Amino acid sequence: MPELPEVETVRNELARWLPGKTISSIKILHPRALRRNSGPSLRSAKNPLLGAQVAAVNRRGKFLWLTFDRPYALVIHLGMSGQLHLPKIPATRSSHLRAFAEFTNGAKELHFVDQRTFGYLALEELTEDIHGSTSIGGVIPSSITHIAPDLMEVFDNHTSSYSRARVNEKIRSRKSEIKRVLLNQEVVSGVGNIYADEGLWSAQIHPETHANVLHSGEVDALLVALREVMKRAIEAGGTSIDEQYKRVNGESGYFDVELNAYGQDGEPCARCGTLIQRLRFMNRSSHLCPKCQKKR
Repeated sequence: MPELPEVETVRNELARWLPGKTISSIKILHPRALRRNSGPSLRSAKNPLLGAQVAAVNRRGKFLWLTFDRPYALVIHLGMSGQLHLPKIPATRSSHLRAFAEFTNGAKELHFVDQRTFGYLALEELTEDIHGSTSIGGVIPSSITHIAPDLMEVFDNHTSSYSRARVNEKIRSRKSEIKRVLLNQEVVSGVGNIYADEGLWSAQIHPETHANVLHSGEVDALLVALREVMKRAIEAGGTSIDEQYKRVNGESGYFDVELNAYGQDGEPCARCGTLIQRLRFMNRSSHLCPKCQKKR
């Protein structure tokens, strides 16, 4: 599943072209591409996005949304294999194209491609963000109000009520394994399997160590490591482990060549030379160095 760096890469690329463009039509090609939440249906003849002008492209964690000159947001969740492309007209349409938008004043279309159909679009009303994030204008789509701010918002002091100290405290209050806590999007958003493994490797913390046994300095070092690895991943365009994540221009991200833990089982640890191990964890895998990351 695309994580914060992949979604931020997509957001950045969309934000270079979409703002100021006016939607002329939206076509839904697969029923699972659409989720009905608080707003009108995108299938409706009275779809309020017809004729709407894109104002901004926003993100929190793994969620994207477009805002308009109207009081609605178009939420886009990429799921396991969702991709957003901006092909030039006339556009080649993928066999996995699930929805697309056309514009009155542009030479491109916005395509939502999703091979496994776990992603979705939803038209939603906006509500006040309880965390007061200035980076998203203080409002958020109603379905994701429970999602915590991500580390980019927190470290850049964009949230008035969700500080770095608050995240640290919230993590240490949990009795679950630290990796399970990092994957909880209501604690801190945007972290998935890849960057949890990378951040824990960098901070030399075993993924199965319980969060409540870590002291404040260890958790702060982990948060710094997570933010740093995600910043580097954004600079590389994200991580393309397979063909299921592509950038808006159709290219792969290149951070996979910098991974130190995730997917590196059997390879020597870049820090000490011990072979990286893979463990079963939460119906998925964890990757770690058994020497550098001692379980407590």
